[in-house]
Amino acid sequence: MDTSTSSRTATRDGADALYAPLPIARYTHTAMILHWLIAVLIIANVVLGLSADSLPDDWVRPVIDTHKSIGITVLGLALLRVLWRVSHRPPPLPREFPSWERMAAHVAHFLLYFLMIALPLSGWMHDSAWKDAATHPMHLFGVVPFPRIGLILNLDPAVKEPLHDRFGALHTYLGYALYALLAMHIGGALKHELLDRKSVFKRMVP
Repeated sequence: MDTSTSSRTATRDGADALYAPLPIARYTHTAMILHWLIAVLIIANVVLGLSADSLPDDWVRPVIDTHKSIGITVLGLALLRVLWRVSHRPPPLPREFPSWERMAAHVAHFLLYFLMIALPLSGWMHDSAWKDAATHPMHLFGVVPFPRIGLILNLDPAVKEPLHDRFGALHTYLGYALYALLAMHIGGALKHELLDRKSVFKRMVP
């Protein structure tokens, strides 16, 4: 074979290898499962929470109980997700992202984790301050007995009543904050996918 042809071929192959796209760094399968499971449960709980007031009276209690069960489940899964993230370094963002966008992504993730824990926790506190909580035991999905927060449950009724209202308001405000943050999270992912052509969505799918 002509040495000049071999040289050109080797040069071309080297250039192709140099400019070939790097493999996508993905989250672990456990992180993916936790991410999508929490996402589905949060969306389901948003629908249940927003629709409860418009349902027939005999549907309200089962819907609220399901809302509570999903919230407690999200709380447990979110704590697992945080522990997994601490012990398993997430894949880095693409190098092409500007520094401000990297910082914004880190802040958004921190706030999402905070809200995924604070929102169901505030709901649990709100439920524990309910005046009829002691006579209406809570069961996860109608099966597994689950306690209220004893410190709140055993307070004097005159103290619990205003706390019930305040915890309920806190739960509502945290819910609105989560809706806004989720919209930004999804919007940012779509921007990277459709406009920037730097997919972050693929990092969270097998």
